Amino acid sequence: MSAAAEAGFSAAEIEAGRLLFAGEWNFVSAAASLASLPPMAGPEIAFAGRSNVGKSSLINALTGRRALARTSNTPGRTQELIFFAGGVAGTERLVLVDMPGYGYAAAAKSKISTWTRLIHDYLLGRSTLARVYLLVDARHGLMATDQEILGTLDRAAVSYQIVLTKADRVAAAALAERLSSLQAALARRPAAYPVVLASSAQSGAGIAELRAAVVRLLHERVLKP
Repeated sequence: MSAAAEAGFSAAEIEAGRLLFAGEWNFVSAAASLASLPPMAGPEIAFAGRSNVGKSSLINALTGRRALARTSNTPGRTQELIFFAGGVAGTERLVLVDMPGYGYAAAAKSKISTWTRLIHDYLLGRSTLARVYLLVDARHGLMATDQEILGTLDRAAVSYQIVLTKADRVAAAALAERLSSLQAALARRPAAYPVVLASSAQSGAGIAELRAAVVRLLHERVLKP
C-alpha cells in the first residue's frame, strides 16, 4: 500500500494537491503587529512551531520553490508573520502564513513577549484562518511551549493539525510510535484534527500527503453551510 493510501488520501486528492501548489506563489507582506496585517481575502493556512522546527523549509517544499520562504540556521530569525499567496489560476487564492518561531530561550525576553503576543492575537482574531499546521520535530515530540500553543488554539476553537518534521531523521519504528502517541493525546483536545502527518522537507516524504490534506480542508470549507 502506498503512503498516500495509508494516510487516507485518494489518487485524485494527491493530484489535486500537486496542481494547487504547482501554481505561482508570491510574497505578499510581513506583519509585525495586528495593525500591519494584510486585508483578509482567501482562506489562510498558518504554519506554527518552535524555532528551527523547519517551517520555512516545509513551505518551500510544499510550493516547490527553493527560496520562497527564507530559511536560516539561526533560530528565531523570523520575527514577523510572513504571508505568501498562490494557487491555481481562476480559483480563490490560498494564503500561506509563516509564523514566528517560539521557544528560543536565547532571544531577548522583550522579543519573546512581542512574538508570543502577535502569534496569539493573530490566532484569536483572523476569521479567514482555515487551519493551523503545528509543526513538531519528530525527534523530540511535543514540548512545553507546544502545549501552550495547543491550549490557545483549543480556547480559540481554531482548527489545527500536527505535522511532524524531519521525519527522515527518525527510525521507522520510533516514528510510528511517535505518531500513535500523538494521535492518542490529540483525542482529548477539542480543536485538534485527529490525524497526525509526518514529513521531511529534505527527502520529500509526506509532502504530497500534506498538499492533499490542504486540498481536502479547502473542499470541506467550501461545503460548510
